[in-house]
Amino acid sequence: MAKTIWPLTNVPKAAALIREGGVVAFPTETVYGLGANALDAAAVEKIYQLKGRPRTSPLIVHVSSIDMARQYAAKWPAIADELARKYWPGPLTIVVPKSPAIPDIVTAGLPTVGLRMPAHPVALALIKEAGVPVAAPSANRFTHLSPTLPEHVAAEFGDAVEILEGGASNVGIESTVVSVVGGKLTLLRPGMIQIDAEVAPAPEAAHPSPGMHPRHYSPRTRLLLVDGPNSLPDRLGAYLWWNKPAYTARTLRMPAEPAAYAARLYDVLHRLDAESWPWIAVERPPESAEWSAIVDRLRRASS
Repeated sequence: MAKTIWPLTNVPKAAALIREGGVVAFPTETVYGLGANALDAAAVEKIYQLKGRPRTSPLIVHVSSIDMARQYAAKWPAIADELARKYWPGPLTIVVPKSPAIPDIVTAGLPTVGLRMPAHPVALALIKEAGVPVAAPSANRFTHLSPTLPEHVAAEFGDAVEILEGGASNVGIESTVVSVVGGKLTLLRPGMIQIDAEVAPAPEAAHPSPGMHPRHYSPRTRLLLVDGPNSLPDRLGAYLWWNKPAYTARTLRMPAEPAAYAARLYDVLHRLDAESWPWIAVERPPESAEWSAIVDRLRRASS
């Protein structure tokens, strides 16, 4: 079990670790993040090493205010300000041209950076106390399930990572990511905030956003995205449904409302993964805007 830094009273200790070049897992409203000083290239390198993350996948930089975001953007377009004032703090990442203060390792060598102000009191307290922006992907190894509880982080990294505990992540899946570069609004990754924007094509080299790899967010157990119980390979696995029940060895009903479904999804998959089923089948959610982020995560997990 990983060592634990308890909330609030030990935020100063966690912030000191960040300032000193260490890595700390911390809670956000989306998922737990694996954070380091975004201005320290050597500290950010530790994140890539811990996760086994390819250098083509950039990190989101977490800030505690719009003013802090502007400080690390070479340009802060009016649309970025409008989006930030509407949705921050919250699960929206805004990609803008980066300040030279942000090392290239953070942004996969790209001239842009994704900035986000999380809506979690412990995360905001950590960033404010550290006094630096915090680069943080999800606190899991690359392509694995994202963590929404400190126990998920501990199971993934053991004693290798200090954990700043802050309860369950209430959004449950990663942030929406939009680019506002060049005056054009582009959706790079869907999330629970729906933004009306052109969807970016699949990248060929460095990715302008995390979460664009074909396979991602995956349990170790084989995951199947199915249209209903008639698509199951047999009755020996676990089945997640919201509309069409089936008889299998393990059956779990998921919420029929997308926000509640998203908040529960990763925790349920973590628990089923630990039970060592031959497969986990998930009934395909509706193809609608409200469900688009959930469908995206399930498609990547089952690819």
